[in-house]
Amino acid sequence: MNRRSFLHQAAIASLSALGCARRLAGAPPKPRPNFVFILIDDMGWADVGCYGSTFHETPNIDRLATQGMRFTDGYAACPVCSPTRASVMTGKYPARLHLTNFLVGKRWPKNPPILPVNWQLHLPLEEVTLAEALQAAGYATCHVGKWHLNEGKLSTPDQQGFQVCPTKMPNRTDKQASAITDEALKFIEASKDKPFFLYLCHQSVHIPLEATEDLVAKYTARAKPDAPQNNPLYAGMVECVDASVGRVMAKLDELGIAGHTVLVFTSDNGGLSVKEGPNTPATSNAPLRAGKGHLYEGGIREPLIIRWPGVIQPGSTCSIPVCSQDFYPTFLELAGVPADPKHVVDGESLVPLLKQAGGLQRDALYWHYPHYSNQGGRPGGAVRQGDWKLIEFYDDGALELYNLKDDLGEASNLAPKLPEKAAELRKKLDDWRRAVGAQMPARNPDYDPKLPSGWTERPQPAPK
Repeated sequence: MNRRSFLHQAAIASLSALGCARRLAGAPPKPRPNFVFILIDDMGWADVGCYGSTFHETPNIDRLATQGMRFTDGYAACPVCSPTRASVMTGKYPARLHLTNFLVGKRWPKNPPILPVNWQLHLPLEEVTLAEALQAAGYATCHVGKWHLNEGKLSTPDQQGFQVCPTKMPNRTDKQASAITDEALKFIEASKDKPFFLYLCHQSVHIPLEATEDLVAKYTARAKPDAPQNNPLYAGMVECVDASVGRVMAKLDELGIAGHTVLVFTSDNGGLSVKEGPNTPATSNAPLRAGKGHLYEGGIREPLIIRWPGVIQPGSTCSIPVCSQDFYPTFLELAGVPADPKHVVDGESLVPLLKQAGGLQRDALYWHYPHYSNQGGRPGGAVRQGDWKLIEFYDDGALELYNLKDDLGEASNLAPKLPEKAAELRKKLDDWRRAVGAQMPARNPDYDPKLPSGWTERPQPAPK
């Protein structure tokens, strides 16, 4: 056994021992909730009816919101997918993991003002994932659908705590939603008499955009060219995802376990709002600015709904900013799993918010994306403190400051008018980057602003 595997197994054993010690100490047994985590790929904040969409039909997701808590300011940890998924699994900021781009992103300018950073090309095996922590506490675990944290056969779901990992799925994106759901329902049925964690990750609504003829015809008849959302193919995929959510909810009801199952619905980054492949843009994130690949709200603010019958007030809303690294400590607290003091967690448990019994301790959320995105996003970092949000672009040092309460669409950059506020948040962002060891791009000594940049598919950097 190599050192990495030894440390990894020791950490899991430590979690299991902590749980045993708690039981031996005479702590009264409590019924442990099941967890169903539904993660959609590339679904934007405004793509769901209960978040304002009038074009997409999402009756099941909307019904879920009436039964649980809808977060108005739920965020992904990154404007692209893999880093957000890593934050869900570890409770850590992607910057701390150095897993800051999708796997495996390669786009970079030919004449860049900054040089590429080295970044992690898979979820490190020594990280104790949410699945491993719950499995050590007696939970059955299942991952079905998109993983996107591995490098070939390294760091696959079965190596990261998932006991059940169905892999054979149809190639067509629209058909995967149904097949993924089939496998999820099989696991729920098989695990109904014990605590379980289901991580259900749809490939939809990611490109390529593919939907059945009847759904395309349905939404083509309704589409208005001047409407913000008007893509029939994408709308069909959204409806398929919504149907999947409905099937999961129905299965939990049928088995009589909905009452002790925490159900989470969210996305990994903003909706694709630019041209990238056939039949795109996929959607509009309006009133938010931009979309996937950008640090503006359209790239990182997500639909987030959590249902916990008997605890969460049905139809409630929460406007406190939360992020994807918060699920790790939340699930462990609800499962009664003691925190491992050796496991650094950047997230904060959302239990006080879910119970409406208090707020959170932190005063800010942070983002670090030192890459150029396929969607036109620039390398940068961001911090949100209260209603204030600052974005710092790494290629030219530009600062943009917004008050989200007054300017949700980030249309008016206040940095020139409020330089002291911008400097205050910029220092806060810099202090955080240093604290988590964020990898920063160096200036390119050969950069010539007179030369055209263009794009190249650069070789991958070596893992750190």
